[in-house]
Amino acid sequence: MSESEDSLRRRVETWMAGQMPIIQMHGGESVVRKADPDTGEVVVELGGACAGCGISNITADNIKADLMMEFAEIEDVRVKVPSAGDHGNSTVEGGRGGELQYGTEDPGHF
Repeated sequence: MSESEDSLRRRVETWMAGQMPIIQMHGGESVVRKADPDTGEVVVELGGACAGCGISNITADNIKADLMMEFAEIEDVRVKVPSAGDHGNSTVEGGRGGELQYGTEDPGHF
């Protein structure tokens, strides 16, 4: 990971941490999987109670729009949400647990 990629990732993670009270209030978690300053691509993964949540698409859309407004260098944001049932301590992402296991079905909000 390059220094600039690490810097963007840290800044996005810091931004996400500011959003975490909203996400955590509903039992969700998040992790920044990719933050490429050269392409402007960011990948955020949601987990915990976000799996199968009826409003996870709204959360994903808000994260995407807000990140693109907050960081001029971000051109594309993908938010992955796990399939229902893929949550719990073994799939806690956010850099604080196991590997997130997002689903292969496209819920239409990436």
